[in-house]
Amino acid sequence: MSSPPISELTDRAREIFRLVVEGYLESGHPVGSKVLAHDSGLNLSSASIRSVLADLEHLGLLAAPHTSAGRMPTETGLRIFVDGMMRVAEPTAEERARIEQRLSEPGPIEAALEQASTILSDLSGAAGMVMVPTREQRLAQFSLVNLGQGRALAVLVSEDGAVENRVVNLGIHASPSALEQASNYITARLAGRTLAEAAAAMRGEIAAGQSQLDTASRDLVERGLAVWSEDAAKRPVLIVRGASNLLDDAALGDIERVRQLLDDLENKQSVAELLESARTAEATRIFIGSENRLFALSGSSVIASPYRDREGRVVGVLGVIGPTRLNYARVVPMVDLTARSLGKLIG
Repeated sequence: MSSPPISELTDRAREIFRLVVEGYLESGHPVGSKVLAHDSGLNLSSASIRSVLADLEHLGLLAAPHTSAGRMPTETGLRIFVDGMMRVAEPTAEERARIEQRLSEPGPIEAALEQASTILSDLSGAAGMVMVPTREQRLAQFSLVNLGQGRALAVLVSEDGAVENRVVNLGIHASPSALEQASNYITARLAGRTLAEAAAAMRGEIAAGQSQLDTASRDLVERGLAVWSEDAAKRPVLIVRGASNLLDDAALGDIERVRQLLDDLENKQSVAELLESARTAEATRIFIGSENRLFALSGSSVIASPYRDREGRVVGVLGVIGPTRLNYARVVPMVDLTARSLGKLIG
C-alpha cells in the first residue's frame, strides 16, 4: 500500500507524525506515546496518541522496533517529512563566519577542498565528502631533465602557476639534445592545452606527417605527457573526513550497519558516482536509505550539493553522509552554504 501525501493526514496525525520524526532525529531513539503525552503539549491521552501512532504505522510512515514500545520514521516517512514538513534552520552568523573564514585561509585549492570536507564533518557530526574538480590543468611550460640510468625528471608548469614533477622511465638512452627538443616542442606547440588535448594534437601532427620531431624525441614527448595522464586517472576523486564520527554512542547498538557504511565509504569511486548524480541538481539533494543502491544495506542518508566556479559552471559536488537520523533541517543549509562559499574560491 502506498503512503498518502502529508496533506491527506488529519491535523492531529500530521502533528504527531512531525513530533515523532523530530524527536527521533534529535535523540536517535524511538519516541513513545508517554513522552508525547507529557512533553509535547498535545493535550491528548497516551491511549489517543497510541491510536494515531498505530494508524501512522499502518500507513507505512512509522515503524515500531521490536526492542522498543516507541515509534521511529520509516524511510518513506522521512522522505515525506523532508519534502513536505521540514522547517529548515538557517546557519547562525557564527556558523557562517566559521565556514567562510576556514575556507578563505591561504593555500592551494586542494587545501580548501580538504577544509570543506572537514567543516561539513565538524558541523554535521557525520562524515563530510568533497568531490575534487575534474578540470584538467593546462600546460604553460614543460621540460625533461636527464637523471641518468634511463630516467628523466618531467617538470610541468600549469597556467595557474602550479609546478609538478614526475620521474619518467625512458627505457632508452636519451641525449641532452633529444630531451631539449622534446621539451621545447611541448612548450611551444602544446602550451595552453590540457594534457589530453596536447596528446591528441601531437598524435594528429605525427599522423599527418607534420611533426618535425625525430623518432627518439617523439617517443620522449609521448612518455612525458603519458606520465601525467596516467597519474590523473589514478588520483582520488573524493576527499572524506570525519568517518570516525559515525561511531557515536547511538551507533554502538547497530554496529553491523556502521561497519557496512564504513566499507561502503572505502569504495570511493562508487561514492563519487553517487555524488556525480547530484551535479545537475538546482539545489541540495537528499538520498535517504535504500533510495540509493550503494547505501541500501547500511541504511544511510546522503545530503549533497554541487559547487560552481565563478562563471557558474559546476566543477564538483560536496556533501555529508551519516545515519538516516541526520538533522536534515540543520545540515541541508550547512551543505548549501559550504558549496556556495567554496565556489567563490574556484577560479
